[in-house]
Amino acid sequence: MYNYFFLNITVLCNLKMKITYRPEDNNFCLKSIASSKLSNIEIIQICLLKDKNWKFGIKSQLKGFKNNIKKFDLHNLFYIKSKLAGYTLLRKRTCKIQNLKKNTHYLLLDTLIIDKKYRGMKFSNLLMSFNNTIIKQSGFSSFLICKTESVGFYKENNWTKLSNKDFSVIDHRFSSNGMVFNEKENFKKYIFFINS
Repeated sequence: MYNYFFLNITVLCNLKMKITYRPEDNNFCLKSIASSKLSNIEIIQICLLKDKNWKFGIKSQLKGFKNNIKKFDLHNLFYIKSKLAGYTLLRKRTCKIQNLKKNTHYLLLDTLIIDKKYRGMKFSNLLMSFNNTIIKQSGFSSFLICKTESVGFYKENNWTKLSNKDFSVIDHRFSSNGMVFNEKENFKKYIFFINS
């Protein structure tokens, strides 16, 4: 539905720290902002949206944000008439590739969420199209972990499922699926670090 979405975009860039797309009809707005450029209001909006899905309380969400978010992480915000309706976190992390001698960076796609009020309207595809555009502009590859029932959605949005023998995650236990986007080359094996 949104494959053509970014062909006619006017993007405003501020040192690659803040990118905003606002269509002519102004019904919605997409922003990508580095942690260091987020306002306190935006942080509260993100935590309130997350708490609708993962009910730990706003104090816990704010504490988790403060303790776990790094200054170069990217926050992709989807607004409908000034209300935060969707959110994705792209964390800049480290990856080791078996046939390279040095570590490289990648973007961990984390926390894709659409407000329950706006689900079933294909807004998740719209946000993923924006995420993919930001990932491509960053020049990094991206990796995510997802449940089996979500694999089809990410494949529909041009992500590739990795075979379990082709990757490992050193500092995070999981028993689900790994997927990549914007893969630069066909490497033999990825070793991902989630927390560094």
